[in-house]
Amino acid sequence: MSYNNIISEEHNGITTITINRPKKLNALNLETIKELHDAFDDANQDRNTKVIIVTGSGEKAFVAGADISEFANFDVNEGKQLAAKGQELLFNFIENLSKPVIAAVNGFALGGGLELAMSCHFRVASDNAKLGLPEVSLGVIPGYGGTQRLPQLVGKGRAMELIMTAGMIDANQALNYGLVNHVTTQEELIPLCEKIAFKISRNSSVAISAAIRAINANFKDGVNGFQTEIKEFGNCFGTEDFEEGTTAFLEKRKADFPGR
Repeated sequence: MSYNNIISEEHNGITTITINRPKKLNALNLETIKELHDAFDDANQDRNTKVIIVTGSGEKAFVAGADISEFANFDVNEGKQLAAKGQELLFNFIENLSKPVIAAVNGFALGGGLELAMSCHFRVASDNAKLGLPEVSLGVIPGYGGTQRLPQLVGKGRAMELIMTAGMIDANQALNYGLVNHVTTQEELIPLCEKIAFKISRNSSVAISAAIRAINANFKDGVNGFQTEIKEFGNCFGTEDFEEGTTAFLEKRKADFPGR
């Protein structure tokens, strides 16, 4: 599939999705959000893809925010619809994908850009990364899940301060806060993400999907995460991957998971 604002490439079981609007610092407009949804959906359904990496083109920005010009004149109802549709189409969609998604954060990840990174299953940052949610400086709040996911990742107090001050933190502070898992150079950012992706891809894709569902359940209202874990754990016993994994262990050989 061809896109106007992104590039999607699969190689050795890894699909890399690159937001490609460098003149706009890869800002998210509505077209880009829709294209990202389609690319993630395609990668999730592609049996060759084991892990998805999302990044931004150029050296300056992962995603520097949303395209403000698209919604500056919206009224109350239009604002609510913007947030609701965006969350459903992209941010919640990514969080609940059955395949792992790694955000390779290069440069600025602000506003919708940080919200995109936080919707991924974990984040790796380059040492020039700057992260923040500056929405209150525009008279609005984060609307793509930022007020929910940031406290989950860094704690309520730190999230309150970051959102209220509209400030930015650098990559090392983000690492200290637990907002990113690793910090590396710009040159090594994608290679490090690929190294982690290859480690993931050696394991059972069926079990990984089950783990994603179980972990996410802990953060959903009205859902008992422990019960979800029990259910997913039990379901694993009915899979070919479980049979292969346990047989390989007992036979002292490397497992060759069929992904079923």
